[in-house]
Amino acid sequence: MSPRTGDVVVVQCYRGPWKETIWDRPTPVFVDTLVSVGYDYPAAHAIAERVCKDVRLVGNPEALRAEVERIIAESPQYWSR
Repeated sequence: MSPRTGDVVVVQCYRGPWKETIWDRPTPVFVDTLVSVGYDYPAAHAIAERVCKDVRLVGNPEALRAEVERIIAESPQYWSR
């Protein structure tokens, strides 16, 4: 959730068949909802890629959510609106 707007960010990653993060990537809805709360597309994509590739977060929805909330709270300078 964006502390600035109250909008919901859908944190969703595609997970490949391996334990390694070889195939892991953000789904379009993850990137699109980051854009909808004010990030430009390059910043939204970079955030989502970083989150989905983080091996510490794989299989842990609460940790994924906490990381996205932390990033949003700490990066208001990247919001485009």
